[in-house]
Amino acid sequence: MSVGLIGTAEAAPRIVTYNSSNTGEFQAAIDRGAQIWNASVVNVQFRKVTGAANVTVSVDNQWPRAYVTSLGRGRWVMGRQAVNEGHDTVRISSHEFGHLLGLPDRRTGLCTDLMSGASAGTSCKNPNPNAREKAEVEANFRTMVTVKATTFEDAA
Repeated sequence: MSVGLIGTAEAAPRIVTYNSSNTGEFQAAIDRGAQIWNASVVNVQFRKVTGAANVTVSVDNQWPRAYVTSLGRGRWVMGRQAVNEGHDTVRISSHEFGHLLGLPDRRTGLCTDLMSGASAGTSCKNPNPNAREKAEVEANFRTMVTVKATTFEDAA
């Protein structure tokens, strides 16, 4: 007699592609921000591509900002103004990717809160989401929550 185990199959993570091919000096920081999220959550993973993508990243001289069209879709901008004022590029990247994962700004001023953004000050170098932020992203992609189109302006 053979015995088989019946278990719950793990759902494959949703893949969100991103294209950051025109981001010059910020390429490594942007890739690191995506990698941080990939190491932090299981229901969604970022994959870098060079063509059409769910998320596009660009650079300009203003403040960083995200334009979310729906969960896992939109674009964000690495703004040099924040970098020139001393904000950490990897933290910016991870924060902006957080918006595309359905997280809002939470200006708590706490460095432990990734989505506190610039309110944590230029001394904050923490690019990692906290437990609450990770859990919220996991829930968003487990249920495929509807996220309305939103623009996040991240100036302090």
